Amino acid sequence: MDLEQLKYPIGQFSMPEVFDQKQIDIWISEIETLPNELKKATENLTEKELNQTYRPEGWTLRQVVHHIPDSHINAYIRFKQAITEDVPVIRPYYEERWAETGEAKNGDIKLSIDLLAALHQRWVAFLKTLKQEDYQRKYIHPAQGKELTLANMLGMYAWHGKHHLAHITNTIAK
Repeated sequence: MDLEQLKYPIGQFSMPEVFDQKQIDIWISEIETLPNELKKATENLTEKELNQTYRPEGWTLRQVVHHIPDSHINAYIRFKQAITEDVPVIRPYYEERWAETGEAKNGDIKLSIDLLAALHQRWVAFLKTLKQEDYQRKYIHPAQGKELTLANMLGMYAWHGKHHLAHITNTIAK
């Protein structure tokens, strides 16, 4: 398998042409089901399996598991800011540095899976209160230097969960 396929096992995210309530519901459902899918995919992994990388120079499966709630906590906050503020400038974070912290490299993945489950319950409850036009609200990502709509970010984070789940399931299947 080539490096690009290992990096992006489900391909890169691309915003569909049509963004409607049906698409919103699909993406919310994918966010809602991710914690259970992650729990199922990882519940029988050994320490050795958790400490293997999904690609050369990549994170371990343990780091990937811990990365998902780290990323999605930031996403949840960004969504709330975009709804409650006028085109806020969000605060980026250094995901590669977060992945190198002690608990991300060595910690119990159950903590992150439980955190993800609680976070996604809250996030989904919030997302279900939004109207379709709310997804046109924006925030500014200073590292990317552009305004991003919540529509785009909803899709991107639904993709993000599936993307990292595929890193785990593909690595285990080898």
